[in-house]
Amino acid sequence: MLLSLYIENFALIDKLELEFGAGLNVLTGETGAGKSIILDAIDAVLGGKVSSRVIRTGSQRATIEGTFTSNSALAAWLSEQEIDLLDENSVVVSREITANNSNVRSRSRVNGVLVNRQLMNTLRERLVEITAQGQTVQVGQSAKVRNWLDAYGGDALGKQRSLVAGSFSRYHETHLLLERRRTSERERLQKLDLLTYQAKELGDANLNEPNELEKLSQEQERLNHVVELQQMSYKVYQALYQSDGGDSTACDLLGDSEATLMNMVEFDTEELQPLLELIRDAQTAVTEVARQMNAYGDGLEADPQRLDEVEERIRELKHICRKYGPSLAEVIEHYNSIQTQLDELNDGEKSIESLEKLELERLEELTSHCHQLTKLRSATAALLEAEIIRELKPLAMDKVQFKVEVAPIPPTANGSDKIGFLFSPNPGEPLQPLSETASGGEMSRFLLALKASFSASDTPGTMVFDEIDVGVSGRVAQAIAEKLHQLSSQFQVLCVTHQPLVAAMADRHFHVNKQIINQIKGNKTDNGHGDERTVVRITALDNLDQRRDELAQLAGGKSASDAVAFAESLLAKAATHREGNEKVKGRKKK
Repeated sequence: MLLSLYIENFALIDKLELEFGAGLNVLTGETGAGKSIILDAIDAVLGGKVSSRVIRTGSQRATIEGTFTSNSALAAWLSEQEIDLLDENSVVVSREITANNSNVRSRSRVNGVLVNRQLMNTLRERLVEITAQGQTVQVGQSAKVRNWLDAYGGDALGKQRSLVAGSFSRYHETHLLLERRRTSERERLQKLDLLTYQAKELGDANLNEPNELEKLSQEQERLNHVVELQQMSYKVYQALYQSDGGDSTACDLLGDSEATLMNMVEFDTEELQPLLELIRDAQTAVTEVARQMNAYGDGLEADPQRLDEVEERIRELKHICRKYGPSLAEVIEHYNSIQTQLDELNDGEKSIESLEKLELERLEELTSHCHQLTKLRSATAALLEAEIIRELKPLAMDKVQFKVEVAPIPPTANGSDKIGFLFSPNPGEPLQPLSETASGGEMSRFLLALKASFSASDTPGTMVFDEIDVGVSGRVAQAIAEKLHQLSSQFQVLCVTHQPLVAAMADRHFHVNKQIINQIKGNKTDNGHGDERTVVRITALDNLDQRRDELAQLAGGKSASDAVAFAESLLAKAATHREGNEKVKGRKKK
């Protein structure tokens, strides 16, 4: 349920805070007063398309924030998205829209967490459903109508549709694979020859270690400098352990230091004993280094043959890298990729004959699943037809004919059915596509009946109707009012209306109007009216007198006594209707 809405610098709204309640919330006002701006703001905060025109003239940023109540399913979904619930167990959705020259940018947040448009659209489906006469276009779209029918069918139909989608995916994959094999056999053989050659060349190169080239380069350096390394290792050995010239070596100096420290330790054991141990460790380490350096030098010897082998291998690897590299690691990765591709080309794929057989099997499987889906849709269509007709009868359309057409088409991921709504408002007239046949008033009533039919299914907590009662009056308007009130017992309903019969049923009533205000001096606009600006203001009509006057205004002017009397009668009738519904609910609970 939508608890509150905060709007700033959006269209003609400078700043506005609204609090909505449960049941039927109605917005009324003169034509052009700005009622639909509120619904536009709800649409915008939930990810709807916006342009720079939605930002109030003179401002560069518009802000909208809606607070909704949560439930267990919504809380679970938010948890999946790693979005925390607020302390008051509510969901706060906000959107900031900025304009810079001709560019429009916006940022959406859910409970303070930045979210993308796709995630916002998913959340929107769980919060609000907006119905308007503009949905005539959707009524004529087979895909949209199909989704409505499938949603009405519930879990059984949804599971069968999933089976069809999976079956179609497998069939389509096989079909594409077969077509590729049929149309690109020559290319396949050419590619096979090329990859076979490359695989042989790389296989003959015996590539095992990604760092082989670095190791060979080091070995090449060592073999090229054997004499220098021998001389330097002997020099290190002499400096550390044994000098031909009779000079003191590092071991000699450490030995002398050890002897001196041993004498010193006799006088200060606690302080100097650790240092003596360090000297001894150093002497041991130096001796070991000297030993290994001597062994290293003795082990060095020139090997021209091995040097030639190393240099030849380096040239081979560099040539390979120039062709397939640039690095040896990338060459090895490419070689592994070639092996995988060869497996696929060398009948790791199915032969054309086996693919044809597999395609036929999967087409039969898809056809079977589609046939079952069609049966379920046909049964669901009959139920929806009866439900829609039942909902339309109280709306002064008791003679209407309505049919959900399920026509065959080639199998797709959504089945093999084209779904359409056929409609005839008058006896004796043939069924025609609803979007081409229904008048504005008839379409209004049909959309209301459609939403009422879906009220038992997975419907968001808030339903919004934008002038759903346009083009109707009298008894039909009363029927629409009662149907809206009936829906509001299950969901929160927001409704923009010009009908006093509908407004009288409201649990919460808002009056919308435009006002001209004077801005601060010096803030002259470019509209030619100096400091004057037009803003939209909304007033909650909290008492019966305010509501009576508003209904009288809608009915024809509150100055006329008959309009006031009519308004009072509407309020009394609405109260009676509510009391009757409450009694019925009470009996059902018992």
